[in-house]
Amino acid sequence: MGDRWRIEVDRGVCIGSGLCASTAPRGFRLDTARQAHPVAAEADASEAVLAAAEGCPVEAIAIRLRDGGEQVFPPDE
Repeated sequence: MGDRWRIEVDRGVCIGSGLCASTAPRGFRLDTARQAHPVAAEADASEAVLAAAEGCPVEAIAIRLRDGGEQVFPPDE
């Protein structure tokens, strides 16, 4: 993919399902309160991270291009 992404998890929305961490273990982890966090605030674009965001049952994950800030996920409507 070649892009760098900024990855954010809305902790007010996250329900701690763990799907992100199981789909992209290098991209997400759960803390002791079962809240998801990106492993790093910025990362290389990754199919696994995108799949984790798409699979989040409450759409708590947002991905933007690091340069320019265009939204990758969720898609603009």
